[in-house]
Amino acid sequence: MAAESRAEAAVQELEGGLRSQIEVHSIDWIPDTERHGKTWQQTMLWFLGNFQYFTIPIGFVGPSLGLSLGWSILAGVLGIWFGTLFMAFHATQGPVFGLPQMIQTRAQLGYRGVVVALFAVLFTYMAFNVADQVLMASGLHGAFGWSAGAVAIITAVLAAALAIFGYDWVHRVFRFLLVISFPCYAIISVAILVGHAGGVTPHHPGRFIFTAFMAQFSVAAAYNITYAPYVSDYSRYMPRKTSPRGIIAAVFFGASGSAIWLIALGAWLATRLGVSDGLVGLQRVGDNVAAPLGSITAFLSATALLATMGMNAYGGMLTVLTGIDSFKKIQTSRIWRAATVVVLAVIWYAIGAGISTSASDTAVSAVLNSLTLMLYLLVPWTALNLVDFFFVRHGHYAITDIFRPDGAYGVWGWRGLTAYFAGFAAEIPFMVLPPIAGLSYTGPFPAHLTNGVDYSWLVGLVISGLVYLLLSRSLDVAAEASAINASERELRAIDAVAGAKG
Repeated sequence: MAAESRAEAAVQELEGGLRSQIEVHSIDWIPDTERHGKTWQQTMLWFLGNFQYFTIPIGFVGPSLGLSLGWSILAGVLGIWFGTLFMAFHATQGPVFGLPQMIQTRAQLGYRGVVVALFAVLFTYMAFNVADQVLMASGLHGAFGWSAGAVAIITAVLAAALAIFGYDWVHRVFRFLLVISFPCYAIISVAILVGHAGGVTPHHPGRFIFTAFMAQFSVAAAYNITYAPYVSDYSRYMPRKTSPRGIIAAVFFGASGSAIWLIALGAWLATRLGVSDGLVGLQRVGDNVAAPLGSITAFLSATALLATMGMNAYGGMLTVLTGIDSFKKIQTSRIWRAATVVVLAVIWYAIGAGISTSASDTAVSAVLNSLTLMLYLLVPWTALNLVDFFFVRHGHYAITDIFRPDGAYGVWGWRGLTAYFAGFAAEIPFMVLPPIAGLSYTGPFPAHLTNGVDYSWLVGLVISGLVYLLLSRSLDVAAEASAINASERELRAIDAVAGAKG
């Protein structure tokens, strides 16, 4: 009996230990007493966020359209820099608000109006995880012969588990994977530069084609702009005194550095090895250097993509809970978080399992199509959100009013909603939508001016930001001062309670 009691106590202690590792917070404010983290950790997080298998096919886009290796890399670099600039500026909002990215958007779109942006963001999270699942299942099957169905199930389970454990575990896992995968990529890249990785220059190495250059630029820019809804989710635990310049630089160099590296690698694999699957190409080039380096690197790359799926699931959970809370008040709990993540995992697994991975649905088309749709939906939001933070309210908000429909920001933020829809509507004439499910669309803007290039997202970015800035001229920001002061008093009380409990 004594042995049984000790065993039962040990099990209870283990369960309690695991439960204590699961993040408590979700869409609620993070008290100052619970803030932690260093700026350099943001660099590692976002470096690994792009240091995985999904990034490699981004570099396939230019070569697939006849663009040469050099021009493909240049377009990728410029696109990544452009897109990361917007992404990085969102990072400053986490320490200021102590809130997830999308619940902050109530300040622009309103307590319930935020659901407009939530649909776009949830589509992004789910589209990424569906695409990731398809790419991982086909890639690991091609590289190692593993069952695509089994890979899909396992990745969904593990990604969901990481999302359930939450913020701190995402940071830990990302740092660990970066440390062990970085040397493998470095060895392969050095071997490519010195000519010991195989590959041959094709008879027709490609050339400069403006349409292809802009396609590569746009996809690269989209790749990091679509991270914009994530950023504050992973900086909201940072101390309020965090340097804005420091965190912008940390996120910018982390997210752009790894993306440029692997996009260039992808372009090389496409033009010099003629591969159409990034994971198989990574395995082949690594084994050309020193087997089984390629297999190890391919596995680590797939594992990093799995971790990124956990990041997507975590953001999707926050988005869903924000939407529910906008219509029915909910209390933060581990149960709500876990249940939401599980439901999302079941949905993305079912969609991914139903998508054909035949030759017609290549990695390039999957990446291009999903990023194009994400960009259309997210660009108007990121423009108005940044304009509000930096040029209208200058980082000053009544945080507690974000959780009240009768607060300073109202139920429907007509300025933000108008700017969002104006930006999206302005995109439509310029869209060049690739074939998706047999359907395609090209906007009515004169073809001889666009020459097949999709400028719509740039138009949406400018129009949405300008419309919001103009409409905000009638906004009495000074009148919000009393609400901000009351909010700060309430937050100090919450912080004191949290500190006493801690």
